[in-house]
Amino acid sequence: MSCLSVLDSGIGPATGQATSKPTRPAGSGLAGWPDATGWGKPEPYGHTVQAPTRPSTPGEKKLNNRRRPAGMACARNRNLQEGHSMARDVAVAVDLGASGGRVVAGAFDGRILELDEAHRFENAPVSLAGQLIWDLPRLWQEIVTGLGVVASRHGRSISSVGVDTWGVDFSFLGGDGGLLANPVCYRDGRTGGMLAAAEAIVPRSEIFAATGLQFMEINSLYQLLALERSRSSVLAAADRLLMMPDLFHWLLSGETSNECTNASTTQCFDPQAGDWAFPLLERFGLPGRIFGAISPPGTELGRLRADLAADTGLGNVRVILPGTHDTASAVAAVPADEPPSSRPDWCYVSLGTWALVGAELDRPLVTAECLARNFTNEAGVGGTTRLLKNICGLWLVQQCRAAWQRAGKDWTWDQLTALAAEAPPLVTLVDPNHPSLVAPANMPAAIRELARASGEPQPATTAATVRAALESVAAAVRRTLTELDGLLGRRVGRVHVVGGGVKNPLLCQMIADATDRPVVAGPVEATAIGNLLVQLLARGGTVDLRPLRQVVRDSFEPVRYEPRDAARWNDRLG
Repeated sequence: MSCLSVLDSGIGPATGQATSKPTRPAGSGLAGWPDATGWGKPEPYGHTVQAPTRPSTPGEKKLNNRRRPAGMACARNRNLQEGHSMARDVAVAVDLGASGGRVVAGAFDGRILELDEAHRFENAPVSLAGQLIWDLPRLWQEIVTGLGVVASRHGRSISSVGVDTWGVDFSFLGGDGGLLANPVCYRDGRTGGMLAAAEAIVPRSEIFAATGLQFMEINSLYQLLALERSRSSVLAAADRLLMMPDLFHWLLSGETSNECTNASTTQCFDPQAGDWAFPLLERFGLPGRIFGAISPPGTELGRLRADLAADTGLGNVRVILPGTHDTASAVAAVPADEPPSSRPDWCYVSLGTWALVGAELDRPLVTAECLARNFTNEAGVGGTTRLLKNICGLWLVQQCRAAWQRAGKDWTWDQLTALAAEAPPLVTLVDPNHPSLVAPANMPAAIRELARASGEPQPATTAATVRAALESVAAAVRRTLTELDGLLGRRVGRVHVVGGGVKNPLLCQMIADATDRPVVAGPVEATAIGNLLVQLLARGGTVDLRPLRQVVRDSFEPVRYEPRDAARWNDRLG
């Protein structure tokens, strides 16, 4: 979910026109990170993680996308870096994805939020003794390193820290309060066949009625069922289940919690009751003792562990729960000004490797039609519900680029976007969610084969292939929004695009054209922004989205794309 420089960012010439032209990419919070923004990898459920080519340095400018005189911006930034700004409250967001993480400070003066990315690091699962696990000790050490950098820059201005991660993955504490095992990655093969096994115990309709969640075999429910069926010694010894961000909050504070938004990704949570789905869990033979009390975003857990406070130099700062599911934090930072409702007039696309297309509701929508269309109800910040569907985003282009790199063609994102912009429009469309495109050995060849099998023209050039991939994503967003319109009983009037995909203006314009709706693009750094602002603005464990989003609107400048070619899309798609 990073703000990069406009150089080599996926923004090429002739890549679609916006109604305004900011000096930095829309929604940018930081400058100086080349490459890969807009092509980041949200894993799973849409978390965007960019891959920088170099580390940040204390001397780099790290400014938000406000239009200010250069001297003023530099002066404000210098204060932020040196940690002696006047009347500023600084929060720290740890934003961890399945491909990488970063530690970001946010300085708030009561109106404007400015960002400082202090530390960035890679992440990947590790194969160990036949299991695919997350290297928790290494990740923790990277977080501690980042906290130390933040402390050196901002000192006593720092008031709080909070963590967001992807959903579904977890580990356990034992009865003595110790960690029992490293968390297992959702890509591990242990869940194979578990969805069918679960439906043999409880019908799909009843699972959905209890949880309101889309069916994906990576969900925590099926991971737990795999442990139960294998008579896992870890599950037998478990006293408390902690999701990934819960684990890091425990390491930070020594306190255990199960934050609401991440719990809602498990398919063990009842969105209508706002608690674990205990009757359903009992039917699967899962121990109720491991599921702790649910905490909302904005809950203060306590203070940093004393040894950590001393080691990092942070001191006695508070640990505050943000929306710990990354997409929940990203949606909180959408710069909309309407309150949540049952029939909202705006929707969001959290766009990176995956695209999460959905609406913010004031209550869950657990209906037969939702089940039929495989939409999901996940908890949002401020007591909201995220009604959404997960579709493929920029994965196709990422994997095409990787294949071309292996063949000796090291295209930049700028070059690929410029090539696609010059290619004839709407020649080839494929289903980006087709199983053949999940993990092919050669993505360009897989796209050609799927096109042939679908009766579509096979793209013969690099330009045609990238154009087909991007337009196929836009077409998938169009189909999903049509389904969303049906669920809401109205045609949504405006699309907010957040996340790394904001930095690809060609795709943003395609989405506007394909959906025949205006697109408001930004901020890029929505996840970190949402995390930080919950920490800064929460009061007594409650979060009011209205002032939070006002800060987003005041601090980060979006770009608006109006539909320009909707008739051509309607003719092509019907």
